Amino acid sequence: MDNDIPEINDLINQFSKLPGLGPKSAKRIILKLINNKENMIKPLTQSLAQVYKKVVRCIDCGNLKLIDKICICSSDKSYDKICVVENLADMWVIDSAKIFKGHFHILGGTLNSNENYEQKNLLVDSLVKRIKKNNLKEVIIATSATVEGQTTAHYIEDMIKNDKIKITKLAQGLPVGGEIEQLDDGTLFSAFKNRVPVTDD
Repeated sequence: MDNDIPEINDLINQFSKLPGLGPKSAKRIILKLINNKENMIKPLTQSLAQVYKKVVRCIDCGNLKLIDKICICSSDKSYDKICVVENLADMWVIDSAKIFKGHFHILGGTLNSNENYEQKNLLVDSLVKRIKKNNLKEVIIATSATVEGQTTAHYIEDMIKNDKIKITKLAQGLPVGGEIEQLDDGTLFSAFKNRVPVTDD
């Protein structure tokens, strides 16, 4: 769909930035939208506008919440475990697999092994506060088996190891270099069931 309409080309470029979409897939989506303007574009723009105005990231747990509502992390559920993940996609796949019952903490990314830790906007400080506030017994570090994921895991371990809390990480079943959101339910179940205590190297 080569054309001289800058608005369409800009839309294709925007869609191409989404995970799993390249220019060809973006073009097919845009064509579908344009051919169904009233039924698809109008409600889509309305939904996006509502999300933009009303949905924010919780500064305590990293989950999404409505701007005028309290977050799910403020509920009275008395779990004694918390699962630390990199992003919302990781939390959603673990939650949908129904292999973990407890609190979630979404960091909002990972640390690069070459970065200055303090320069990264991760919710690590709020994790420490939640651990103390909720008297948790176990922290499950469920970061990906990538270099960045493991760098982040080690940093978190250093931050909470003096809090006399059990720290575990996902075990066998999690392939080296694998990302949590790409794993199937069976692999995730194995990784959670066989999680191992974190020890100092």
